[in-house]
Amino acid sequence: MTERITFYTNPQSRGRIVHWMLEEAGAPYDVRVLRFDRGDHKKPEYLAVNPMGKVPAIVDRGVVISEAAAICAYLADAFPQAKLAPAVDDPARGAYYRWLFFGASCIEYAVLDHSMKRPMPERPGVIGYGSYENVLDTLDHALAKGPWLLGDQFTAADVYVGSQIGWGMMMKSIEPRPTFQAYAGRFSERAAFKRSVAHCDELLKEIQASP
Repeated sequence: MTERITFYTNPQSRGRIVHWMLEEAGAPYDVRVLRFDRGDHKKPEYLAVNPMGKVPAIVDRGVVISEAAAICAYLADAFPQAKLAPAVDDPARGAYYRWLFFGASCIEYAVLDHSMKRPMPERPGVIGYGSYENVLDTLDHALAKGPWLLGDQFTAADVYVGSQIGWGMMMKSIEPRPTFQAYAGRFSERAAFKRSVAHCDELLKEIQASP
């Protein structure tokens, strides 16, 4: 792959997840910052990319990929040399998919409902993630084995789930359990993570300096 990826983001969004993933993958990319205060994400130019008017999104060889988990999965396969996903014929691929989808379908909504103090319905069983406590307990159990979700192999699932845990603890919407803190300590030392954070901070300063 030689073409550069176009990356639409805002440093105060889930775009930080994809920014980290792009760095982990070693992907060539160009950043297009969409300013929320100017409504860039709702302008026709970007709505032609993502009609939802949400970031992040990437365009690679004319194909649009949105949704952070999907982008992470796509980049892991597009840049196999980075070894961010088990091979298709590796049984560990199942566990990899499990945690990517768990992040998108369980962590995301359990934490959101908890932080917004949404009351549980009369029939809790209808909620796909079960309960906030159940989601955190499941994560705690998985990460206790460490160092990563798939054991010794760091994958795109760690980028996605790790981002959710790190952000959640910072926003106090995820309990800072010792297992989570240790996990965040490990991934925050990765060179790609540090590069993405530094780049995001630079972009945020540029936005703040240009009202």
